Amino acid sequence: MPNPYAEAGVDTAAGDLAVELMKSAVAATHNSHVLGGVGGFAGLYDVSFLKDFSHPLLATSTDGVGTKVAMAQAIDKHDTIGQDLVGMVVDDIVVVGAKPLFMTDYIACGRVVPNRIADIVAGIARGCSATGTALVGGETAEHPGLLGPDDYDVAGAATGVVEAGSQLGAHLVQDGDVVLAIESSGLHSNGYSLVRHILASRGVGYTDQLAEFGGVSVGEALLEPTRLYTTPLLELLEQHPGAVHSLSHVTGGGIAANLARVLPVGSWIEVDRSTWQPLPVFRVLADMAGTPIEDTEGTWNLGIGMFAVVSASAAVDVIESLGVAGMPAWPVGTIATSARDLSGFEQGAKGVDGGAVRLVGSYAA
Repeated sequence: MPNPYAEAGVDTAAGDLAVELMKSAVAATHNSHVLGGVGGFAGLYDVSFLKDFSHPLLATSTDGVGTKVAMAQAIDKHDTIGQDLVGMVVDDIVVVGAKPLFMTDYIACGRVVPNRIADIVAGIARGCSATGTALVGGETAEHPGLLGPDDYDVAGAATGVVEAGSQLGAHLVQDGDVVLAIESSGLHSNGYSLVRHILASRGVGYTDQLAEFGGVSVGEALLEPTRLYTTPLLELLEQHPGAVHSLSHVTGGGIAANLARVLPVGSWIEVDRSTWQPLPVFRVLADMAGTPIEDTEGTWNLGIGMFAVVSASAAVDVIESLGVAGMPAWPVGTIATSARDLSGFEQGAKGVDGGAVRLVGSYAA
């Protein structure tokens, strides 16, 4: 008997197969707080442990991966994009000092290809496991006619918890605090519309191989997954209580704008470019575009995935602890609250009346 839904382009059997292929990866993220397993209408998470908190605050974040998915689709490589999603969502939660609890994902596609969906979700599950986050649910939606057969987009949301009074933020930042940069793994998941524009303008395809990208295809080099900061940062907060005052995840908006969001009004910092050398991928892309690398500071992270604003007395110990955890970090400047002309500074961002930040000097050669 004909299936009218299948004739309209929606294959529910393929969707069921995709769920079967991803079940073991999802289940591996579950802990004793997760109830019910995979496939329910809603994920259940036992939060009775919150009774041990004096005043628990729930933290939540949602995001996607943006046009980075276009590169995954172009070279048919889908096993890393899920880690990017976890990085964009869960690492925003640790910024306030919260421990992530659980996450859900959403994949919209033009056609369900079971192995492709399973690869995406397996990447999400690996990222969740690495950050101590349970993947408690998700949805795969087939949108024929709206998306092309090989097109998809991914998004997710997560929830975490922090004790009231223990949350990080601009309210803790003081004059003389040191700002530490923590190294990124590459572009992470921001500025890919600019990347794609640069490649298109130079006639470079995602499957092309360029010596500048180390012998792998352009697409593979640019799919380098987002570094996950949550677990090392939570360990840092436990090892050095009170040392970290605020954190900033360098995502959309670039370096200065994201740092300004976690500084108090009236504070300012000049970030010294000479303290680091942007990762090669950024220089290659800027050279392709024929633009000074400084012009991309409001788009790309240029090698800094996270900032930590710490007390001056703890800066050396924090750098050492992050290094042991595989997170290279270095000081880029000091917070000041003295009166000065703030012309040329980025002041706050994304609706936040924050501090003032500008980059000064030249990048290390």
